[in-house]
Amino acid sequence: MSAVSYAGIPLALLATTAYNVGLIVEKRALGRMPPLDVRRVPSVIVSLLTSRVWLAGFALMLTGLACQTIVLTFEPVSVVQPVLASGVVLVLVLSRLMLRERLSGGEAWCVAAIALSVVLLALSAAGSAANAGHYASPGWMTAVIGLSVVIGILVAGSSLRARTGKHGAPVTGVCFGIGTGLLYGVGSLAIKALSGILAGHHSAVGIVAGVASSPYLYTLAGSMAVAMLLFQAALQACRASIVVPVSAMTGSVFFVITGTWLFHEHLPASPGKLGLRLAGITLAALVLVMLSRQAPEQAPGRAAGEAVPGYLADSRRR
Repeated sequence: MSAVSYAGIPLALLATTAYNVGLIVEKRALGRMPPLDVRRVPSVIVSLLTSRVWLAGFALMLTGLACQTIVLTFEPVSVVQPVLASGVVLVLVLSRLMLRERLSGGEAWCVAAIALSVVLLALSAAGSAANAGHYASPGWMTAVIGLSVVIGILVAGSSLRARTGKHGAPVTGVCFGIGTGLLYGVGSLAIKALSGILAGHHSAVGIVAGVASSPYLYTLAGSMAVAMLLFQAALQACRASIVVPVSAMTGSVFFVITGTWLFHEHLPASPGKLGLRLAGITLAALVLVMLSRQAPEQAPGRAAGEAVPGYLADSRRR
C-alpha cells in the first residue's frame, strides 16, 4: 500500500464519519420541528436555518464534503467512494444510541460484513497519485449530469405523489433514497471535477479563481440544494435505517461507475489486488441492499412522536 493510500483512506473515513454524524444530528433536530412541506421551500429553509441543532449537523456534513474533495485529489474514485459508503455502519450504530432505533441481528451481521469490505478495500489500495483522474470531457459530464438530475428528481418526486390510504402501501423511503442518491452522486461528480482545480493550481489565488469560475461549483450547489431539501423531508417522514442505506448505495454505485469512466481511472493491474477491490465493492453494495430490506418500514407518522410532512398529511385525508 502506498503512502498516499495510507493518508487517503483515513481521510475518507474522516469524511464519511463527519458526514453521517451530521445526518444523525439533523434527524434529531427534524423530529422536533413542525412537519416539512417541500412544496413551500421558503418555509422549509426558515425552519432549518432557525434550528441550532440542525445547523450543527449541517456544519458536520459540510466538513465531510470538504474532506471528500481533498481526498479525491489524490485517490481514485474506486477507492474513495466505497469507503464513504461504509459510513452507513455509523448511521446504524448512532441511530440505535441516539434515535432509539433497534439494530436487529441481521443488521449486526451486515455491519460486520461492511467492516470486512472496508478491510478488503484497504488491502487492495495500491494506487498512487498518478492513478487519480482529474479531468473529464465536458460534453460527457454535461450529458451524464443532466440525465441523472432529471431521473433523480422524477424518482424522488414519486414519493411526493405517493398516497397512503386504507389499502395503500405506506411511503417506504426507497424512492426518496434512490432519487436523492442520484442527486448526491451528481454532487460527488462535481466535487471530483473541482478536485482537479486543487491538483492543477498551487496558489490560493489560483484555486479560488478556478473554483469560482468553474460550472461544477454551481452544479454542486444546485444538486446538493435539491437533494438536501428532499432528503430532509425523507428523514423526517421515513426511517433513517431505510433512507440512508438506499441513498448511500445508489450514490456509491452511480459515482463509482460513472466517475471511474468519466475520469479515465483504472482498476489495479494486479489480479490479486483487483480481486480484493472488486470483492470489497461488491460486498459493500450487496450489504447496503440487504440493510435496506432488514427492517419493515412504517407508515409516516404512525410511530410515536414522528412528524408527518404536509404533503403526506394532505394525501392521507383525501
